[in-house]
Amino acid sequence: MSEFQLDPKFAIADEQSLRSLFEATHALAIQKFQSALGEHAQAFIRRSPFLCLGTQSPDGRADVSPRGDPPGFVQILDARTLAIPDRPGNNRLDSLSNIIANPSVALLFIIPGFDDTLRVNGRASLTTDPAILESMRVNNRVPTLAIIVRVGEVFMHCAKAFRRSHLWDPNHFQDRTEMPSLIKIILEETSVAPADDEMRKIDDGLEEDYKRTLY
Repeated sequence: MSEFQLDPKFAIADEQSLRSLFEATHALAIQKFQSALGEHAQAFIRRSPFLCLGTQSPDGRADVSPRGDPPGFVQILDARTLAIPDRPGNNRLDSLSNIIANPSVALLFIIPGFDDTLRVNGRASLTTDPAILESMRVNNRVPTLAIIVRVGEVFMHCAKAFRRSHLWDPNHFQDRTEMPSLIKIILEETSVAPADDEMRKIDDGLEEDYKRTLY
């Protein structure tokens, strides 16, 4: 596949050109921005078992990381402060390193079955405060650290994206077996995947690792 080149005739390079393509923002879209977590935003967060965490490195490299746990895993310390447990992962530490270098973060909270989402922008820091970590204990294990987010902006996203994607509609669910396993994808993209029998053993090992190191 040849490399795509953007035709400069159609490139949008300034905000005036961008806004000329769209109607003006309606009042409700402007009004929805809040500087603290109101009653409904807090209720949404307590229901949510999943969020996406957006961070950025000092040189502008963007990153987004999924975070999931039982509903309510993100603690509301006060109306402008959240605490997110950092559960075991691949130890690349991309998000955590980015936060140390650039504390600006964005969170997108998702609730299964809800087409609306909640977005929170703020500034993050990392803590190993034993009292906070102990309150995040699951399966008798505490996280190594927690991400503390000082809230700057809060707003709800409408349902259009989720309705267009049919994300929660079982009639649109796809068969995972139609694509290779995670490890096979990585191996095929970076080196060479082993034969099928050996690949099955590796995949089985990953499933065992999930059970052993989920927390």
